[in-house]
Amino acid sequence: MTEKKLSRRDLLKAGATAALGFTIVPRHVLGGPGFTPPSEQITRAIIGCGGMGRNHISYDLGGPLLALCDVDSNHLKMGLDRAIKEGHKNVATTKDWREVIERKDVDLVHLPVPPHWHAVMGVAAANAGKDIWGEKPMSRTIGEGLALRDAIDRNGRIFRVNTYWRYERNFFGLGAPIKQIKKMIMHGMLGWPIKVYLGEVHGFEWKTFMWSGDPTLKGEPVPPELDYDMWLGPAPYKPYNKERVHMKFRGYWDYDGGGLGDQAQHFVDPVQYALGKDNTSPVEVVADAYEQHPYAVQPFRNVVLRYADGCEIKIDATMGDPDTPMFEGPEGKVLSGFRCDIPNWERKLAQLPDPEPQHDDFKTCLMNRQKFCLNEQVSHRACTIINLAKAAVRTERKLRFDPDKFQFIDDPQANLLVSEPMRAPWTLS
Repeated sequence: MTEKKLSRRDLLKAGATAALGFTIVPRHVLGGPGFTPPSEQITRAIIGCGGMGRNHISYDLGGPLLALCDVDSNHLKMGLDRAIKEGHKNVATTKDWREVIERKDVDLVHLPVPPHWHAVMGVAAANAGKDIWGEKPMSRTIGEGLALRDAIDRNGRIFRVNTYWRYERNFFGLGAPIKQIKKMIMHGMLGWPIKVYLGEVHGFEWKTFMWSGDPTLKGEPVPPELDYDMWLGPAPYKPYNKERVHMKFRGYWDYDGGGLGDQAQHFVDPVQYALGKDNTSPVEVVADAYEQHPYAVQPFRNVVLRYADGCEIKIDATMGDPDTPMFEGPEGKVLSGFRCDIPNWERKLAQLPDPEPQHDDFKTCLMNRQKFCLNEQVSHRACTIINLAKAAVRTERKLRFDPDKFQFIDDPQANLLVSEPMRAPWTLS
Protein backbone atom coordinates (compact mmCIF):
# COMPACT_ATOMS: atom_id res chain seq x y z
CA MET A 1 0.00 0.00 0.00
CA THR A 2 1.44 3.39 -1.00
CA GLU A 3 1.49 5.99 1.74
CA LYS A 4 -0.26 9.24 0.79
CA LYS A 5 1.82 12.33 1.60
CA LEU A 6 -0.13 15.35 2.75
CA SER A 7 0.87 18.69 1.29
CA ARG A 8 0.27 21.94 3.16
CA ARG A 9 -2.69 22.53 0.87
CA ASP A 10 -4.20 19.19 1.86
CA LEU A 11 -3.92 20.24 5.50
CA LEU A 12 -5.50 23.63 4.84
CA LYS A 13 -8.45 22.14 3.02
CA ALA A 14 -9.04 19.65 5.82
CA GLY A 15 -8.51 22.24 8.57
CA ALA A 16 -6.01 19.88 10.16
CA THR A 17 -4.44 20.77 13.47
CA ALA A 18 -2.46 17.65 14.33
CA ALA A 19 1.33 17.83 14.26
CA LEU A 20 2.93 15.64 11.58
CA GLY A 21 6.43 14.24 11.45
CA PHE A 22 8.59 15.69 8.65
CA THR A 23 12.09 15.69 7.27
CA ILE A 24 13.95 18.98 6.97
CA VAL A 25 15.54 19.39 3.54
CA PRO A 26 18.09 22.21 3.11
CA ARG A 27 16.60 25.07 1.11
CA HIS A 28 19.57 25.15 -1.28
CA VAL A 29 18.87 21.55 -2.24
CA LEU A 30 15.29 22.39 -3.17
CA GLY A 31 15.86 25.41 -5.33
CA GLY A 32 18.60 27.80 -4.35
CA PRO A 33 18.66 30.88 -2.10
CA GLY A 34 15.24 32.35 -1.40
CA PHE A 35 13.37 29.36 -2.83
CA THR A 36 10.04 28.61 -1.15
CA PRO A 37 8.74 25.07 -1.64
CA PRO A 38 5.22 24.90 -3.12
CA SER A 39 3.98 23.22 0.07
CA GLU A 40 4.85 26.42 2.00
CA GLN A 41 3.28 28.84 -0.49
CA ILE A 42 -0.11 30.48 -0.18
CA THR A 43 -1.80 30.62 -3.56
CA ARG A 44 -4.09 33.60 -4.13
CA ALA A 45 -6.87 34.90 -6.34
CA ILE A 46 -8.41 38.38 -6.38
CA ILE A 47 -12.06 39.10 -7.13
CA GLY A 48 -12.44 42.79 -7.96
CA CYS A 49 -9.76 44.71 -9.87
CA GLY A 50 -10.85 48.30 -9.23
CA GLY A 51 -8.55 50.71 -7.42
CA MET A 52 -8.52 48.79 -4.13
CA GLY A 53 -8.36 45.46 -5.92
CA ARG A 54 -5.24 46.46 -7.82
CA ASN A 55 -3.66 47.36 -4.48
CA HIS A 56 -4.33 43.80 -3.30
CA ILE A 57 -2.17 42.52 -6.16
CA SER A 58 0.85 44.00 -4.38
CA TYR A 59 0.23 42.26 -1.04
CA ASP A 60 2.91 39.61 -0.65
CA LEU A 61 2.17 36.34 1.10
CA GLY A 62 5.01 34.41 -0.49
CA GLY A 63 2.98 32.53 -3.08
CA PRO A 64 1.72 32.91 -6.64
CA LEU A 65 -1.24 34.94 -7.80
CA LEU A 66 -3.27 32.48 -9.85
CA ALA A 67 -6.37 34.38 -10.96
CA LEU A 68 -8.04 37.76 -11.31
CA CYS A 69 -11.74 38.46 -11.71
CA ASP A 70 -13.80 41.54 -12.48
CA VAL A 71 -17.15 42.24 -14.17
CA ASP A 72 -15.55 45.16 -16.04
CA SER A 73 -13.11 44.07 -18.76
CA ASN A 74 -11.25 47.40 -18.50
CA HIS A 75 -10.61 46.84 -14.80
CA LEU A 76 -9.62 43.27 -15.53
CA LYS A 77 -7.03 44.40 -18.09
CA MET A 78 -5.61 46.99 -15.69
CA GLY A 79 -5.36 44.33 -13.01
CA LEU A 80 -3.60 41.90 -15.32
CA ASP A 81 -1.20 44.59 -16.55
CA ARG A 82 -0.24 45.38 -12.96
CA ALA A 83 0.11 41.72 -12.04
CA ILE A 84 2.46 41.13 -14.98
CA LYS A 85 4.45 44.26 -14.15
CA GLU A 86 4.91 42.95 -10.61
CA GLY A 87 6.25 39.63 -11.86
CA HIS A 88 3.21 37.36 -11.66
CA LYS A 89 3.05 34.79 -14.44
CA ASN A 90 0.28 32.69 -15.96
CA VAL A 91 -2.49 34.63 -14.21
CA ALA A 92 -5.93 33.48 -15.35
CA THR A 93 -8.72 36.04 -15.84
CA THR A 94 -12.49 35.75 -15.74
CA LYS A 95 -15.63 37.88 -15.36
CA ASP A 96 -17.42 35.23 -13.31
CA TRP A 97 -16.28 35.05 -9.68
CA ARG A 98 -17.73 31.57 -9.27
CA GLU A 99 -15.00 30.20 -11.54
CA VAL A 100 -12.43 31.50 -9.05
CA ILE A 101 -14.21 29.95 -6.08
CA GLU A 102 -14.36 26.57 -7.84
CA ARG A 103 -10.59 26.34 -8.36
CA LYS A 104 -9.06 23.67 -6.14
CA ASP A 105 -5.55 25.19 -6.32
CA VAL A 106 -6.48 28.54 -4.70
CA ASP A 107 -5.86 28.83 -0.94
CA LEU A 108 -6.82 32.46 -0.34
CA VAL A 109 -9.43 34.67 -1.99
CA HIS A 110 -9.21 38.49 -1.80
CA LEU A 111 -12.59 40.25 -1.93
CA PRO A 112 -12.06 43.96 -2.73
CA VAL A 113 -15.58 44.26 -4.15
CA PRO A 114 -18.50 46.56 -3.20
CA PRO A 115 -20.00 45.65 0.22
CA HIS A 116 -23.24 44.25 -1.20
CA TRP A 117 -21.12 41.36 -2.49
CA HIS A 118 -18.98 40.78 0.62
CA ALA A 119 -21.20 38.22 2.35
CA VAL A 120 -22.39 36.31 -0.74
CA MET A 121 -18.87 35.82 -2.08
CA GLY A 122 -17.39 35.31 1.38
CA VAL A 123 -19.85 32.57 2.34
CA ALA A 124 -19.27 30.81 -0.98
CA ALA A 125 -15.50 31.05 -0.54
CA ALA A 126 -15.64 29.68 3.01
CA ASN A 127 -17.90 26.82 1.93
CA ALA A 128 -15.39 26.01 -0.81
CA GLY A 129 -12.56 25.80 1.71
CA LYS A 130 -10.91 29.13 0.94
CA ASP A 131 -9.36 31.53 3.41
CA ILE A 132 -10.48 35.13 2.92
CA TRP A 133 -8.85 38.57 2.84
CA GLY A 134 -11.89 40.83 3.04
CA GLU A 135 -12.45 44.55 2.75
CA LYS A 136 -14.23 47.01 5.00
CA PRO A 137 -16.99 47.16 5.91
CA MET A 138 -17.13 43.42 6.59
CA SER A 139 -20.80 43.32 5.55
CA ARG A 140 -23.55 45.62 4.32
CA THR A 141 -26.05 44.45 6.96
CA ILE A 142 -25.90 42.83 10.38
CA GLY A 143 -27.55 39.66 9.08
CA GLU A 144 -25.10 39.31 6.20
CA GLY A 145 -22.26 39.66 8.68
CA LEU A 146 -23.69 36.91 10.87
CA ALA A 147 -23.95 34.57 7.88
CA LEU A 148 -20.37 35.30 6.84
CA ARG A 149 -19.05 34.93 10.40
CA ASP A 150 -20.79 31.59 10.85
CA ALA A 151 -19.65 30.22 7.47
CA ILE A 152 -16.03 31.04 8.27
CA ASP A 153 -16.24 29.37 11.68
CA ARG A 154 -18.17 26.36 10.39
CA ASN A 155 -15.57 25.68 7.72
CA GLY A 156 -12.49 26.39 9.83
CA ARG A 157 -11.28 29.22 7.59
CA ILE A 158 -8.89 32.07 8.37
CA PHE A 159 -10.27 35.57 7.75
CA ARG A 160 -9.16 39.16 7.98
CA VAL A 161 -10.57 42.59 7.17
CA ASN A 162 -8.24 45.03 5.47
CA THR A 163 -7.73 47.58 8.22
CA TYR A 164 -4.74 48.07 10.48
CA TRP A 165 -5.18 50.51 13.36
CA ARG A 166 -5.93 47.80 15.94
CA TYR A 167 -2.35 46.56 15.85
CA GLU A 168 -0.12 49.01 14.00
CA ARG A 169 0.17 52.69 13.04
CA ASN A 170 -0.83 55.69 15.12
CA PHE A 171 -4.57 56.09 15.69
CA PHE A 172 -5.28 59.22 13.65
CA GLY A 173 -5.40 62.38 15.80
CA LEU A 174 -4.34 60.47 18.91
CA GLY A 175 -0.74 60.47 17.67
CA ALA A 176 -0.05 57.10 19.35
CA PRO A 177 -0.96 53.43 18.82
CA ILE A 178 -4.33 52.40 20.22
CA LYS A 179 -2.49 49.89 22.43
CA GLN A 180 -1.45 52.78 24.67
CA ILE A 181 -5.07 53.76 25.28
CA LYS A 182 -6.09 50.15 25.87
CA LYS A 183 -3.31 49.92 28.45
CA MET A 184 -4.60 53.01 30.26
CA ILE A 185 -8.18 51.78 30.21
CA MET A 186 -7.51 48.17 31.25
CA HIS A 187 -5.52 49.37 34.27
CA GLY A 188 -8.17 51.87 35.33
CA MET A 189 -6.18 55.06 34.75
CA LEU A 190 -9.18 56.85 33.22
CA GLY A 191 -11.82 55.23 35.41
CA TRP A 192 -15.07 53.79 34.04
CA PRO A 193 -17.24 54.18 31.98
CA ILE A 194 -15.37 55.67 29.01
CA LYS A 195 -16.65 58.19 26.48
CA VAL A 196 -14.98 58.13 23.05
CA TYR A 197 -15.12 60.99 20.56
CA LEU A 198 -14.35 60.31 16.89
CA GLY A 199 -14.61 63.80 15.37
CA GLU A 200 -13.37 65.33 12.17
CA VAL A 201 -11.56 67.92 14.24
CA HIS A 202 -9.28 65.08 15.41
CA GLY A 203 -8.64 63.63 11.96
CA PHE A 204 -11.59 61.26 11.56
CA GLU A 205 -12.69 62.17 8.04
CA TRP A 206 -16.23 60.87 7.59
CA LYS A 207 -16.65 61.96 3.93
CA THR A 208 -20.37 62.49 4.42
CA PHE A 209 -20.89 64.89 1.51
CA MET A 210 -18.35 63.13 -0.69
CA TRP A 211 -20.33 59.88 -0.47
CA SER A 212 -23.87 61.27 -0.71
CA GLY A 213 -26.03 59.69 -3.39
CA ASP A 214 -28.10 61.37 -6.09
CA PRO A 215 -31.78 60.35 -5.97
CA THR A 216 -32.46 61.87 -9.42
CA LEU A 217 -30.26 59.52 -11.49
CA LYS A 218 -31.68 58.54 -14.89
CA GLY A 219 -31.00 55.35 -16.79
CA GLU A 220 -28.08 55.28 -19.25
CA PRO A 221 -26.84 52.70 -21.76
CA VAL A 222 -24.65 50.07 -20.13
CA PRO A 223 -21.07 50.29 -21.50
CA PRO A 224 -20.00 47.17 -23.42
CA GLU A 225 -17.12 46.39 -21.08
CA LEU A 226 -19.38 46.01 -18.01
CA ASP A 227 -21.57 43.08 -17.00
CA TYR A 228 -23.99 45.29 -15.09
CA ASP A 229 -26.36 42.52 -14.04
CA MET A 230 -23.47 40.70 -12.37
CA TRP A 231 -22.24 43.97 -10.83
CA LEU A 232 -25.68 44.39 -9.22
CA GLY A 233 -25.75 40.77 -8.10
CA PRO A 234 -27.91 40.49 -4.94
CA ALA A 235 -28.83 44.20 -4.94
CA PRO A 236 -32.28 45.37 -6.17
CA TYR A 237 -32.39 46.16 -9.87
CA LYS A 238 -32.03 49.82 -10.78
CA PRO A 239 -31.17 51.21 -14.22
CA TYR A 240 -27.49 51.67 -14.94
CA ASN A 241 -25.94 55.07 -14.38
CA LYS A 242 -22.19 55.70 -14.24
CA GLU A 243 -22.72 57.65 -11.00
CA ARG A 244 -24.02 54.50 -9.28
CA VAL A 245 -21.17 52.04 -9.95
CA HIS A 246 -17.45 51.67 -9.40
CA MET A 247 -16.06 54.49 -7.27
CA LYS A 248 -19.52 56.04 -6.72
CA PHE A 249 -21.31 53.05 -5.15
CA ARG A 250 -20.78 54.19 -1.55
CA GLY A 251 -23.50 56.83 -1.91
CA TYR A 252 -26.32 54.25 -2.17
CA TRP A 253 -27.87 52.11 0.57
CA ASP A 254 -28.25 49.16 -1.80
CA TYR A 255 -24.48 48.77 -2.02
CA ASP A 256 -22.92 50.48 1.03
CA GLY A 257 -23.62 53.26 3.54
CA GLY A 258 -21.92 56.52 2.62
CA GLY A 259 -19.04 57.69 4.80
CA LEU A 260 -20.01 55.20 7.49
CA GLY A 261 -19.44 52.34 5.07
CA ASP A 262 -16.23 53.82 3.76
CA GLN A 263 -14.45 54.80 6.98
CA ALA A 264 -16.17 53.54 10.12
CA GLN A 265 -14.59 50.09 10.36
CA HIS A 266 -11.17 51.76 10.35
CA PHE A 267 -12.22 54.05 13.19
CA VAL A 268 -14.41 51.93 15.46
CA ASP A 269 -12.55 48.62 15.42
CA PRO A 270 -9.59 50.02 17.44
CA VAL A 271 -12.09 51.53 19.89
CA GLN A 272 -13.78 48.14 20.40
CA TYR A 273 -10.33 46.73 21.16
CA ALA A 274 -9.40 49.54 23.55
CA LEU A 275 -12.67 49.21 25.46
CA GLY A 276 -12.43 45.41 25.64
CA LYS A 277 -15.79 45.03 23.87
CA ASP A 278 -14.98 42.56 21.09
CA ASN A 279 -17.73 40.25 22.38
CA THR A 280 -20.58 42.73 22.63
CA SER A 281 -22.25 45.69 20.91
CA PRO A 282 -23.95 48.96 21.89
CA VAL A 283 -27.52 48.71 23.20
CA GLU A 284 -28.70 52.17 22.10
CA VAL A 285 -28.02 54.39 19.10
CA VAL A 286 -29.31 57.79 18.03
CA ALA A 287 -28.37 59.89 14.99
CA ASP A 288 -28.59 63.54 14.02
CA ALA A 289 -28.77 63.47 10.22
CA TYR A 290 -30.16 65.23 7.19
CA GLU A 291 -33.45 63.83 5.87
CA GLN A 292 -32.65 60.54 4.18
CA HIS A 293 -33.74 59.17 0.82
CA PRO A 294 -34.89 55.51 0.52
CA TYR A 295 -31.88 54.52 -1.60
CA ALA A 296 -29.57 57.56 -1.92
CA VAL A 297 -27.43 58.19 1.19
CA GLN A 298 -27.59 61.73 2.59
CA PRO A 299 -25.12 63.28 5.08
CA PHE A 300 -25.28 62.90 8.85
CA ARG A 301 -23.99 65.25 11.54
CA ASN A 302 -23.35 62.82 14.37
CA VAL A 303 -24.23 59.40 15.75
CA VAL A 304 -24.04 58.40 19.44
CA LEU A 305 -23.82 54.74 20.46
CA ARG A 306 -24.11 53.62 24.10
CA TYR A 307 -23.20 50.30 25.71
CA ALA A 308 -25.08 48.69 28.59
CA ASP A 309 -22.38 49.72 31.09
CA GLY A 310 -22.50 53.41 30.12
CA CYS A 311 -19.54 53.54 27.72
CA GLU A 312 -20.26 55.73 24.73
CA ILE A 313 -18.92 56.36 21.22
CA LYS A 314 -19.75 59.62 19.47
CA ILE A 315 -19.18 59.75 15.72
CA ASP A 316 -19.04 63.44 14.82
CA ALA A 317 -19.01 64.54 11.18
CA THR A 318 -18.80 68.23 12.07
CA MET A 319 -15.58 70.07 12.90
CA GLY A 320 -16.57 70.32 16.56
CA ASP A 321 -14.38 71.58 19.38
CA PRO A 322 -10.63 70.78 19.17
CA ASP A 323 -10.48 70.63 22.99
CA THR A 324 -12.94 67.74 23.13
CA PRO A 325 -11.20 64.70 24.69
CA MET A 326 -10.83 61.68 22.43
CA PHE A 327 -11.11 59.34 25.43
CA GLU A 328 -12.63 60.45 28.72
CA GLY A 329 -13.42 58.71 31.99
CA PRO A 330 -14.24 59.96 35.50
CA GLU A 331 -10.54 59.80 36.46
CA GLY A 332 -8.90 61.39 33.44
CA LYS A 333 -8.97 62.59 29.84
CA VAL A 334 -6.84 61.93 26.76
CA LEU A 335 -6.80 64.60 24.05
CA SER A 336 -5.41 64.60 20.52
CA GLY A 337 -1.65 64.41 20.33
CA PHE A 338 -1.74 61.89 23.20
CA ARG A 339 -2.09 64.55 25.90
CA CYS A 340 -3.45 63.49 29.29
CA ASP A 341 -4.58 65.47 32.33
CA ILE A 342 -3.46 62.83 34.86
CA PRO A 343 -0.37 63.92 36.86
CA ASN A 344 2.76 61.90 35.96
CA TRP A 345 0.69 59.80 33.59
CA GLU A 346 3.60 58.88 31.32
CA ARG A 347 5.65 57.45 34.20
CA LYS A 348 2.64 55.60 35.58
CA LEU A 349 1.76 54.17 32.16
CA ALA A 350 5.32 52.99 31.53
CA GLN A 351 5.26 50.96 34.75
CA LEU A 352 2.09 49.05 33.88
CA PRO A 353 2.01 45.70 32.01
CA ASP A 354 1.23 45.86 28.30
CA PRO A 355 -1.90 44.25 26.83
CA GLU A 356 -1.60 40.66 25.63
CA PRO A 357 0.23 40.38 22.27
CA GLN A 358 -1.98 40.05 19.21
CA HIS A 359 -1.70 37.60 16.33
CA ASP A 360 -0.96 40.32 13.80
CA ASP A 361 1.06 38.47 11.12
CA PHE A 362 -1.52 37.28 8.62
CA LYS A 363 0.77 34.90 6.77
CA THR A 364 1.78 33.20 10.02
CA CYS A 365 -1.88 32.87 10.98
CA LEU A 366 -2.62 31.26 7.62
CA MET A 367 0.27 28.82 7.93
CA ASN A 368 -0.43 27.93 11.58
CA ARG A 369 -4.24 27.98 11.29
CA GLN A 370 -4.75 30.48 14.10
CA LYS A 371 -7.17 33.39 14.13
CA PHE A 372 -5.82 36.72 12.96
CA CYS A 373 -6.38 39.64 15.35
CA LEU A 374 -8.89 41.14 12.89
CA ASN A 375 -10.81 37.90 12.51
CA GLU A 376 -14.46 37.25 11.67
CA GLN A 377 -15.62 37.56 15.28
CA VAL A 378 -14.14 40.94 16.15
CA SER A 379 -14.69 42.28 12.63
CA HIS A 380 -18.38 41.44 12.81
CA ARG A 381 -18.73 43.27 16.13
CA ALA A 382 -17.00 46.35 14.71
CA CYS A 383 -19.14 46.19 11.58
CA THR A 384 -22.27 45.87 13.73
CA ILE A 385 -21.48 49.34 15.12
CA ILE A 386 -21.44 50.64 11.54
CA ASN A 387 -24.73 48.99 10.71
CA LEU A 388 -26.34 50.26 13.93
CA ALA A 389 -25.27 53.78 13.00
CA LYS A 390 -26.64 53.35 9.47
CA ALA A 391 -29.96 52.10 10.85
CA ALA A 392 -30.28 55.13 13.14
CA VAL A 393 -29.52 57.48 10.25
CA ARG A 394 -32.05 55.77 7.98
CA THR A 395 -34.89 55.53 10.52
CA GLU A 396 -34.17 58.98 11.98
CA ARG A 397 -34.94 57.93 15.58
CA LYS A 398 -33.36 56.43 18.68
CA LEU A 399 -33.04 52.64 18.49
CA ARG A 400 -32.52 50.01 21.18
CA PHE A 401 -30.55 46.89 20.31
CA ASP A 402 -30.07 43.41 21.79
CA PRO A 403 -26.34 42.60 21.32
CA ASP A 404 -26.87 38.86 21.90
CA LYS A 405 -29.84 38.32 19.57
CA PHE A 406 -28.62 40.93 17.03
CA GLN A 407 -32.11 42.41 16.82
CA PHE A 408 -33.62 45.82 17.50
CA ILE A 409 -36.01 45.87 20.44
CA ASP A 410 -39.71 46.55 19.72
CA ASP A 411 -38.98 48.09 16.32
CA PRO A 412 -40.14 45.97 13.35
CA GLN A 413 -39.17 48.67 10.83
CA ALA A 414 -35.59 48.83 12.06
CA ASN A 415 -35.39 45.02 12.07
CA LEU A 416 -36.13 45.05 8.35
CA LEU A 417 -32.64 46.55 7.99
CA VAL A 418 -30.98 43.67 9.86
CA SER A 419 -31.50 41.22 6.99
CA GLU A 420 -32.66 42.72 3.71
CA PRO A 421 -33.91 40.50 0.84
CA MET A 422 -31.53 39.57 -1.96
CA ARG A 423 -32.28 39.54 -5.68
CA ALA A 424 -32.58 36.03 -7.10
CA PRO A 425 -30.71 33.80 -7.63
CA TRP A 426 -28.25 35.04 -5.01
CA THR A 427 -28.38 33.68 -1.45
CA LEU A 428 -26.18 33.31 1.63
CA SER A 429 -26.13 29.50 1.50
